[in-house]
Amino acid sequence: MRIEAALKHFSPKTMMITDSPGATSSENIDGTHVMAAIGMCQAKAAFGMSAYLGKAGISQQDRDKAVQHLLAYARKTAPALLRKAAAGKLSQCLFVLAKFAYDDYARSAADTHDCPDCAGRGVTNTLARVMTHPGCGEKTAPTYRMQLVENQCVTCHGKGKLSARCRCGGSGKVRDLKRSKLLGVPVEKDCDRCDGLGFRRQPSTVAFKAIRALVPELTQSSWSRNWKPFYDGLIVKCEAEESQADSIFNKVTR
Repeated sequence: MRIEAALKHFSPKTMMITDSPGATSSENIDGTHVMAAIGMCQAKAAFGMSAYLGKAGISQQDRDKAVQHLLAYARKTAPALLRKAAAGKLSQCLFVLAKFAYDDYARSAADTHDCPDCAGRGVTNTLARVMTHPGCGEKTAPTYRMQLVENQCVTCHGKGKLSARCRCGGSGKVRDLKRSKLLGVPVEKDCDRCDGLGFRRQPSTVAFKAIRALVPELTQSSWSRNWKPFYDGLIVKCEAEESQADSIFNKVTR
């Protein structure tokens, strides 16, 4: 059984009561067997299980555990140049890198974040010339005053949230117009904007700005040369641990 199939047991729709004996085949594994398999898998691949369950939104505790596992890995593998540049703020920098790396790994098309232009309010304040009195015909002219007014945010259209979903609708596929016209049948290809992921990856510049707040002397070239490869390695580590957990879970439930 793949680890994805276990997620449905965390939110069952109905309870089935039956007098049929239990079975150990993958087709008849019930919730009790799945939870036991998850417990065994957590004992052997705690990092990978926490990373995947947190990514699936099972609990905030799993996300926190995964970040702590990733932080421990970062402390062991941080390169010498990074340690030297961070100096006394190494622990804070590694935590920031671990947090952003896990967030990037756990990112999906369903994720949303506060709109940066309106700070999640859905409206923006602008200075405008507002009529305070309409006047009385030709004798008294209308009066105006400059004051702050609220307008719907043009970036998020008043929602206050922006979705990570790509323009392909989250499917990661778009119509290949040239091949479709050539073959006469609809042909799809991976979306060029998201590389087939279905969502936009979190840019590493976000992590760079957070680290620069702790290490003001950090330059863009130093980040690209010494920090970013390590940051990308943390993301790959999460993916590798998930793959290992999936393999162990598959063996346990086989």
